[in-house]
Amino acid sequence: MVDLTVLVAAVFVPIWWRGGLLPAEIRPLLWLTGALVSAWIITAASLRHYASFAYERELLDETAMITIMVFAVITMLALLHLFAPTGTPLPRMQHILIMVWTLTMLLRIGVFRQVAAREPPADDVLVVGISPMGRLTAQDLRHRGRHRVVGHLRFAGEDDKDLELLQRTYKAEGLECPLVGGAADIESVLRRIAVNEVYLAGTARKHDEEMQQIIRVCERFGLPFALPAYSFRLERAQLIDRKSVSDGYLHYHQVESKPQQMALKRLFDIVASAVALWVLLPMLLLVIALLKLTSRGPVFFRQHRVGLHGRVFNMLKFRSMVINAEELKTQLDKLNEQSGPVFKMRRDPRVTAVGRFIRKYSIDELPQLINVLRGDMSVVGPRPPVPSEVANYEAWQRRRLSVRPGLTCIWQVSGRNQISFEQWMYLDMLYIDHWSLAQDFNLIFRTVPAVITGRGAS
Repeated sequence: MVDLTVLVAAVFVPIWWRGGLLPAEIRPLLWLTGALVSAWIITAASLRHYASFAYERELLDETAMITIMVFAVITMLALLHLFAPTGTPLPRMQHILIMVWTLTMLLRIGVFRQVAAREPPADDVLVVGISPMGRLTAQDLRHRGRHRVVGHLRFAGEDDKDLELLQRTYKAEGLECPLVGGAADIESVLRRIAVNEVYLAGTARKHDEEMQQIIRVCERFGLPFALPAYSFRLERAQLIDRKSVSDGYLHYHQVESKPQQMALKRLFDIVASAVALWVLLPMLLLVIALLKLTSRGPVFFRQHRVGLHGRVFNMLKFRSMVINAEELKTQLDKLNEQSGPVFKMRRDPRVTAVGRFIRKYSIDELPQLINVLRGDMSVVGPRPPVPSEVANYEAWQRRRLSVRPGLTCIWQVSGRNQISFEQWMYLDMLYIDHWSLAQDFNLIFRTVPAVITGRGAS
């Protein structure tokens, strides 16, 4: 509401300052303001700018999003300058740019990021252990407001008294105790519940074998995990770097941490997808018209796909098949031409005439640029699988869910449907283990000729 108030003020204040508003000018100015507000709201919704996890974004990410939203408003204002009747009071674009961008950024940095930092984020964690260490770890995580504990696993040596105390702790806070199994059930639990990190609240002396097994599963799944930082009681000794174990745990990731490159990757995703959507708008409108004219059904196809750490999201595509395609799939399963749990068929009878063309040149994938803007996907990353495929993954194959899925990856430029499922999985692992920003740009440049020629598509 504050952002919209700033936008409305940026429209009216400069005009009023220049000489006031005549009663006849107010009505057209209200229509103009409505158009600019609509542009802001639509862009903000596409970017998920006001989502509950927004405060966790890096400042660079936040700046890029606000800049894109301001330029969306400027673009709308430029169109109004072109087509508005002569004499219509219109604000100057430089006033909107300077006032809205500056005030929004100042408020975001000085006020809203500080307030929003106190809200709980969307990070879900699994705590292994129900003893005092597991109980206090979960309590600490909840009180910090930085995590949500979605479940506890029980070590073999922990008794019913530990469970009773854990249940009391949760009950005192008005919560249900989420005991989801034993430590030996770690793999089945991780297949069932999407989590960001696993906390191993045990001791090496008592639970060494179980902890080692959990570490192996987390490594195969590509899932971050945390181990207790302290094995001994300390009276005087102080850590050199307190921040690294601020919650009493050492945190491990499966690949080398590259925070600066990751920030630039996300910035590139936002800018590239926003620019691409704007440049390709005429083509997108043409595809929409062709789909409506040649076949029944909605223009867009929304499909559940599995993203980062197993979270399900709605992936957007142009509809390239008949409206009952999912029902017909069961009849075609025996004609699957791809190995593994993925269904691929070169001459799929469900594909429409327009759909065959847009699939060959990957035009049907263009709406996923909206998913990239929202943060569900990235420009480069393993292709997002459907939940039924993930259910049949071997443990090592689930590691491809340890990074954000993308529009293109090594598989996309290596023949796509011409390579086997096993090779596809190994190529994704190769990308994850050796990721760099330079590799992403290399894959983007290699994707362009693969898409233009339609090589390997069906």
